[in-house]
Amino acid sequence: MKSKKLLQKTGEKFILSCLTGALGALSWYTLREYRPQKAESLSPPKGRRLLSPADPFRLLTWNIGFAGFDSSMDFFMDGGKMVRPRSKSQVFRNMKEIGKILTSCTADAYFLQEVDLDSSRSYHMDQQDYFEKRMGLPGVFAWNYKCDFIPFPLPPLGKMSSGISTFTDLKVRSARRLALPESFSWPVKTCNLKRCILEARIPVKSSSRELVLLNFHLEAYDKGEGKLAQSRLLSQILSREYEKGNYVIAGGDFNQIIKGEDKYPLRKSKNWTPGLLEKDFLPAHFSIAADDTWPTCRLLDRPYDGSSGKSLAYVLDGFLVSDNLKISRVSVINTDFAYTDHQPVILEVQFLDKNPYCPQSL
Repeated sequence: MKSKKLLQKTGEKFILSCLTGALGALSWYTLREYRPQKAESLSPPKGRRLLSPADPFRLLTWNIGFAGFDSSMDFFMDGGKMVRPRSKSQVFRNMKEIGKILTSCTADAYFLQEVDLDSSRSYHMDQQDYFEKRMGLPGVFAWNYKCDFIPFPLPPLGKMSSGISTFTDLKVRSARRLALPESFSWPVKTCNLKRCILEARIPVKSSSRELVLLNFHLEAYDKGEGKLAQSRLLSQILSREYEKGNYVIAGGDFNQIIKGEDKYPLRKSKNWTPGLLEKDFLPAHFSIAADDTWPTCRLLDRPYDGSSGKSLAYVLDGFLVSDNLKISRVSVINTDFAYTDHQPVILEVQFLDKNPYCPQSL
């Protein structure tokens, strides 16, 4: 009888300890939650070159996947098993190869997504600093993931310090972090991504207009409502800037199929699958610039076997371009997913004197 009571008390104490621990953890994550403002000023890149509307403008976007998702990798959130790369040397090797590709591609500005500053998954390497030095270009960084410790799965993801970056040697008048709507509620949101847009405003020579560059990485793992809300806000920002008479380019990872639905069909899968971009979200005076010669993203349910026909792959990365810019070229650079799960996309445009809200000539 005594032993039964003792066992009962021990069980009660254990349950109480677990509840106390869980409450303490929730309190800690709530207190430490990253809570950015709707708009935050950032120090712009210290480029000096003045943008000329007489010249073509080239922009490259690439989700580098923190240089961790090379062709040998899968990922537990996509149906694979792995949580992080096997070693620091693996990540650094991918960073070097990504750097080579970036420096071989001539562009006026570069958008990178999933750039780590001090994350467990990338072995605490400062990738922003690395790519600034590797490309010889100043950059600006905006956090979209900041958490002291993510306790799942096993082994846990650990510390997360990551975001999006824009690099350019052009003169940038100002830069801001613009918050996107959150996709998750408490308590999940306390250690989840806080998506954003990285805005860079570039003066145009002999013009009162600006070139507004918007770098983004939209929601991936929600049920669809988050991506829709984020897409709508992006659409509002595009329209607002166009009505001011500005040239506008938004680019990045949509996490939605934007082209090539027939070439890379959406197949049934128990794992993550992207949605289709809502065509009616696109505001007037804007068009999608994307290329489906090659897919831009592969599913990380297995290592890449060299065939996008066998692995699930889609076109999720590209640009939105205002009609006062003429799209001369948009193309995927085929890296065969060697160093990350996305492929870079490069855009070239020409400046036009076309905007009903700003009829004056350049």
